[in-house]
Amino acid sequence: MEIKRDILWRAYLSFLGVVVFSLFVLGRAFYIQNVQGEHWRSLSDSMHQRYVELDAERGTIFTEDGQMLSTSIPFYDIYMDFGAEGLRDKGGKHFKENIDSFSLAIADLFNDKSASEYKSELKQAYNLKNRYYMLHKALTFEEYKSFRSFPLVRLGRNKSGVIVEEKSKRLNPFGLLARRTIGLARENAQNVGLERTYDSLLQGQKGKRLVRSIAGGALIPVEGYEIEPENGRDIYTTIDIHMQDIVESALMKMMVQSEAQHGTCLVMETKTGKIKAIANLGRTKDGSYSETMNYALQTTEPGSTIKLATLLAVLDHGSSRINDLVEVGSAGHQYVGVRNVNDAERAPKPMLTVRECFAHSSNVGMAKLAYKAFADQPDVYKNYLQKFHLDKRTGIDLVGEGAPRLPKIKRNREGLHAMLTAAFGYAIQVSPLHTLMLYNAIANNGKMMKPYLVSSIKDNGVTVKEFQPVELDENLCKPAVIQAAKQSMEAVVSEGTAKEVFKDYPIPVAGKTGTAHVSDGTVGYGGGVYQASFVGYFPADKPEYTCIVVVKTKPHAAIHFGGQLAAPVFKEIVTSVYAQFAKGRNAGTVNVVPDSSNYIYSGSREEMQQVLHALNVRFVDSMGKGASLSEVHAYNYKPVAKALPETKHAMPDVRYMTLRDALFALENRNIKVTVKGKGRVVAQDVLPGTPITKNTTVTILLN
Repeated sequence: MEIKRDILWRAYLSFLGVVVFSLFVLGRAFYIQNVQGEHWRSLSDSMHQRYVELDAERGTIFTEDGQMLSTSIPFYDIYMDFGAEGLRDKGGKHFKENIDSFSLAIADLFNDKSASEYKSELKQAYNLKNRYYMLHKALTFEEYKSFRSFPLVRLGRNKSGVIVEEKSKRLNPFGLLARRTIGLARENAQNVGLERTYDSLLQGQKGKRLVRSIAGGALIPVEGYEIEPENGRDIYTTIDIHMQDIVESALMKMMVQSEAQHGTCLVMETKTGKIKAIANLGRTKDGSYSETMNYALQTTEPGSTIKLATLLAVLDHGSSRINDLVEVGSAGHQYVGVRNVNDAERAPKPMLTVRECFAHSSNVGMAKLAYKAFADQPDVYKNYLQKFHLDKRTGIDLVGEGAPRLPKIKRNREGLHAMLTAAFGYAIQVSPLHTLMLYNAIANNGKMMKPYLVSSIKDNGVTVKEFQPVELDENLCKPAVIQAAKQSMEAVVSEGTAKEVFKDYPIPVAGKTGTAHVSDGTVGYGGGVYQASFVGYFPADKPEYTCIVVVKTKPHAAIHFGGQLAAPVFKEIVTSVYAQFAKGRNAGTVNVVPDSSNYIYSGSREEMQQVLHALNVRFVDSMGKGASLSEVHAYNYKPVAKALPETKHAMPDVRYMTLRDALFALENRNIKVTVKGKGRVVAQDVLPGTPITKNTTVTILLN
């Protein structure tokens, strides 16, 4: 009995302990839930909630007259939180009252499912309390505006459970034109061009949003905890899109004809330093050309275009005058000082004036002039190069400008050798932009202007900063030296290395050719690669624009001189620019090759034919029969009309069409269209040939 009583006592004691412990646990749970509940729930929220950044709408890059060069098109992803308190309040009253009309509205907008299918899927997601149900992705702005007025959605975010995520896509409406200078706004990669230089202004101020993590890792915004982003500012450049088209087309034609490796061309407004056009074309692996690198900012040995600096130095030094005679001989080479100097072409006579040495680009002549002036003090020549701002970056508002390199010129034999070599364009490296800036200073009567690409910054149309022309040097040289340099550059065109190109040309121009052997680390001087250049200004009697053309040839190209490759491009640009932009001038009759710049017009085949016949334009007709759309473009200076490919179930190419023709082509295929801008179509965000689905939407950009 004692043993039994002892066992029962222990059992009762254990049971009592369990009861007491259970009461303690229940009491503690009650205390935590009701007394400390708010505290622990807040800690839980802090572990599952965090702030995420909201990107601002990126600013637009414009031409000087307000045409879009780079812009963002918004699109929207729509989700629904079926666990939202307002949506489930009162037994889901708002959801049940609006589900039918909401399903009808979105079925009509998206056109990919029936209203009954949408209703069934929404009810199922509601019953499952889906916190991040994907309703539709990539709505255009016009679609999103319509969506906001739908039943249920218009009740507000808490009562509807609708979650909207805004994104954007960057477009360059003019495609290839100045694309490398404008740059690309790229995700997960470094921007380039103006997009990179002014990135902080374009991207604006990011906002913040509090989000809560739910099952599956999805993030749901927390209502009322959001700081709106501040949209980016707009950049207005100095670029003129019409001049850019002229420059790009002229350079492209020469690149294709010569199969050159790459080329660049810049046009600067003489009085201000504004860059009005900048083209950079590089050959790709498939043989086509694209704006891949900014060659205008890369430094190379310039060749004979640097002879302007030598001419200015010796004339300003006073050791020679413009009409002094220089013995260059007839052999095509001479030993000058400490090195042998060769001429690319033999001089027309053994004795040349200083002006003629420059006009005929005599290396021997320019080396002799430099030797006469600076043989005892070659470092003084370097001082002149520094005076002409060839020792530092131009300071253009564009990231990626290369630093120029001057030779080490001291008062010894090596220094003298380097000075003589630099005098005709080697042992010195400058960018095409540097060369352009120097020649522009002569065109501007000795006033050197800093080149710049951005004219103003605006915020919602209000100018917040405006950039004015900046003088780097008010008097680069003595007035008499400037006039002598102008005469020498005019002689290049009238009697020198560019004579054949500009023969009987009615527009007065002045400039200098340049041809340099290339040695860039991968290709030595013996590789047969040349850099052909021409830089000058027009009209020569009252300069308005200064232009440089630089073309790097393929190895052992038969045509490689500056007068053969670069000067014709310069001439074509002058002809087109002069006709459109020169003010109050009469240059007489200019023999213009018809349709020297590229053009493309697209639209209705029947109407295109009517216009061409009405204007009495002779064209090559490749339209064929049965096609409804056609395009007219330039080929070998002749208009060619051809039919556009049409596939019923593929996205058509509506670029270069009027809005009416574009809408006709797209809506006939049941494609929804969003329009931005005005004018002709310059870009579309769905590539031609893309298969069409029921809910395909395309945004077309007009400019």
